[in-house]
Amino acid sequence: MAVTKKTSNMNYYHSKLLVNVTFDEAVVKVTEALEAEGFGILTEIDIKATLKKKLDVDFYNYKILGACNPPFAYKALLSEDKIGTMLPCNVIVQEKIAGQVEVSAVDPAASMQAIENKALKDIATEIGARLQKVIEGL
Repeated sequence: MAVTKKTSNMNYYHSKLLVNVTFDEAVVKVTEALEAEGFGILTEIDIKATLKKKLDVDFYNYKILGACNPPFAYKALLSEDKIGTMLPCNVIVQEKIAGQVEVSAVDPAASMQAIENKALKDIATEIGARLQKVIEGL
């Protein structure tokens, strides 16, 4: 299994650097870890392929995984009907240096600070804790 090294934790995301792992292995590992916490992947955006196709530029391996935990998404939508503008929760997998793959997940509690809705804040805090657990467990 890959050796991992934790990177700094900024205010709006949780992040971890995986070393001695391929990009594709990291994507599989992240997807499995998310599933273990009740998340499914709704969207997968391959930034490298998209930039090559649209702009004919070369970019490093970078995928955005749109993760969703259906029970919590449902609760969030019931609490705040416009919250769909912030769904799903994005998790990025990027490889700037071969064999070093950084995985980062949004902290929904930080990104939803401007919304004054107690029920939603509680949901965001729970989802944030689950995403942090995913990142720390990689």
